[in-house]
Amino acid sequence: MASESTAVSGIAERYAGALYDLADEQNVLDQTADDLRGLATMLDDSDDFRRLIRSPVISKEDQAGAANAVVEKAGAADLVRRFIGAIAANRRLFALPTIITSFLDLLATRRGIVRAQVTSAHALSESQRQELSDALKASMGNEVSLDVQVNPALIGGLIVRVGSRMIDSSLKTKLERLQLAMKGVG
Repeated sequence: MASESTAVSGIAERYAGALYDLADEQNVLDQTADDLRGLATMLDDSDDFRRLIRSPVISKEDQAGAANAVVEKAGAADLVRRFIGAIAANRRLFALPTIITSFLDLLATRRGIVRAQVTSAHALSESQRQELSDALKASMGNEVSLDVQVNPALIGGLIVRVGSRMIDSSLKTKLERLQLAMKGVG
């Protein structure tokens, strides 16, 4: 399993690097990043889209056609449409989520921006996002880009990951720690 994810990661980094170079050459880095973020959101929201890119039983032509239709409907720029066509033709659509993450990480790194993955129990307001971003910027000393996801199972609080560092202030974790502590007393 680990070697499989390492292989996908290697493929994703190569494709992301190639896309980055093309986008930089054409001076469309921001547009490409926005298009990829839109695709990432579509992947998060659509079980059918995720099945499409992962299914080995769907023919390469059908996969490419469907993926191109999705990208076209999303209004992606020509570079991203051609890129999706190329990875579909090479049977690499399964790596799309990792390619998107690798591209955004590469872009952030080259711009000196630290990416923080934030999971919250409820959607964050714009002021909460800004406050969190400012606090992380003060702590890290760099500009911070937030990738926010909502997980109601946390009950309350946040989980923040920056690189290998993780801060878990979720109510769920606090309750689990309390439960473990109470089991020890008895």
